[in-house]
Amino acid sequence: MEFRTKVELPVNVPLINHSDRLMLWGSCFAENIGKLFIDNKFRCDVNPFGVLYNPLSIANALGQVLCHKRYEESDLKCERGVWLSLMHHGSFSSGSAEECLKKINARIRQAEETLAQTQWMIFTWGTSWVYEWKETGEVVGNCHKLPERLFNRYILKVEDIVEAYGALIERLLSLNPRMHCLFTVSPIRHIKDGMHGNQVSKAVLLLAIQRLTGQYPSCLYFPSYEIMMDELRDYRFYADDMLHPSSVAVDYLWECFGKTFFSPSARSFLDAWEKVKKALAHRPFDAESEQYRRFLSQILLNIEELKEKFTYLDVQNEIELCQARLKK
Repeated sequence: MEFRTKVELPVNVPLINHSDRLMLWGSCFAENIGKLFIDNKFRCDVNPFGVLYNPLSIANALGQVLCHKRYEESDLKCERGVWLSLMHHGSFSSGSAEECLKKINARIRQAEETLAQTQWMIFTWGTSWVYEWKETGEVVGNCHKLPERLFNRYILKVEDIVEAYGALIERLLSLNPRMHCLFTVSPIRHIKDGMHGNQVSKAVLLLAIQRLTGQYPSCLYFPSYEIMMDELRDYRFYADDMLHPSSVAVDYLWECFGKTFFSPSARSFLDAWEKVKKALAHRPFDAESEQYRRFLSQILLNIEELKEKFTYLDVQNEIELCQARLKK
């Protein structure tokens, strides 16, 4: 007997090759999945502006990359001795404007380089609630815990999102006609407005994605929200705050994602790389034994074989780790 309702995964979709270039934008769930991409040696750029939760802030940030924006001191705010950008995560903030601008503009340049070669743009939307900076009327990416009186807060309409992304997708396709835009809704619940408010917010996101995937053949949807809400509805799949997915849940969502979108060659690489990761994580009883040295040499050989087959792989850290252990 089947004791849970399985969410139907998309079929007959374009497949992601391990050699493809990817960009991920969005909530902390995008960070979780992005880390798995990076750990498995995909070539991807994750959140060039840091974590962003709403679709409009993500669209604005990507638009700034597309138009090669460079931040100046006038784009920053100085609050309590800290220089910050209302479009960026707090990790970009600094005690000096010069350092803040250096981090922001270096990251934009890096994103520009990735964007020129990107085949997959992956968006994870968290909420349709936005904060608008009263002084300029612009929707911000991060409030940095500034007083609420400085912002207008409102929920986006489906039409607002579709209009913004229609223009954005057209620009992306003019850059690369073969680019795919993959949308997903974060399974993390935002409870500031209560559970009903969270459902209303997610519904707006889902309706906007439905419109976009119907309008653009290059747009796809992965049901991470539905999998978490239905297949993994038990609280044992949540972190201690009972809002974020646990590591087990994230791994399961990754597994479902791979079944849906990874090409046979990508899955073959992941199987081989998993063996290397497990071998590197092994802790020997005697790190100076000849047996362990042979074990390390075999890992190096396996890495070199993968490098020969997948020439784009960046495995220098793993090679240096093995070499350092062999020198002990």
